[in-house]
Amino acid sequence: MTLKKLDANPSTLASVLEQLKSDETNRNKINFILFLANNHPTTGLSWCPDCVRAEPVINKILEESTEEVNLIRAYAGDRPTWRNPAHPWRVDPRFKLTGVPTLVRWNGDSVKGRLEDHQAHLPRLILPLLASST
Repeated sequence: MTLKKLDANPSTLASVLEQLKSDETNRNKINFILFLANNHPTTGLSWCPDCVRAEPVINKILEESTEEVNLIRAYAGDRPTWRNPAHPWRVDPRFKLTGVPTLVRWNGDSVKGRLEDHQAHLPRLILPLLASST
């Protein structure tokens, strides 16, 4: 059906999530957060090879879905920012990120499913996360 993409970073993610939650048109939509590394300013590609591999696979599956889907692309920052053990998404008890990319199915205020960096590019794992009714 439709895939709506929104972008966020550590300073804007909370407001994007609140916007989704408060918008009545999102009531029956499936929400995902895709945590990614920022794109390198000179190449335009992510500095993270796993992100480069996973993002197009995730986009294709979500775009081809018969479901109404929101995808928040949450950019973690450049390599030094992400590698900092005190990165907000590493220490946030809701996310506890250990790697990027991480794909999270988000429902209201909590994670309802997730694929870690080594799983996020695999259609056989993305499809069940999309279909999950949890």
